[in-house]
Amino acid sequence: MDILQIQELLPHRYPFLLVDKVIECEAGLRMRAIKNVTYNEPFFQGHFPHEPIFPGVLILEALAQTTGLLASQSDPNLLGKKNTYYLVGIDKVRFKRPVVPGDQLLLEAAYVRHKRNIWSFECRAEVDGEFVASAQIMCAAAEQNS
Repeated sequence: MDILQIQELLPHRYPFLLVDKVIECEAGLRMRAIKNVTYNEPFFQGHFPHEPIFPGVLILEALAQTTGLLASQSDPNLLGKKNTYYLVGIDKVRFKRPVVPGDQLLLEAAYVRHKRNIWSFECRAEVDGEFVASAQIMCAAAEQNS
């Protein structure tokens, strides 16, 4: 799935679209995606100018966006013009090492379960095969108020 296909499924846009490419998808099971971390991203001016580090909360957001893509491939009626996919919970977050400009984040989301409209995932991020972060992420699809 390339960036144009991703933009058809997610409402996010630059600078907040944090998934560049999906490299593997098993609908209903798991997804692997890529985020290329570049120095020209706006948050690096302040986080931190002398030692630029990709913010941990944005790693979590990139993982959450990956869960949205996996959910959309697992249940095509989940997302669309009438529904929005919201982050509703993050548990057991762990960070191991900083992510810096030039790194390529491998984002992995594995489906755990869903009950009613709450979806649960085990998520993990790596750089060059090295563990960066992990979390349990829960999201929900809700009808938009038009």
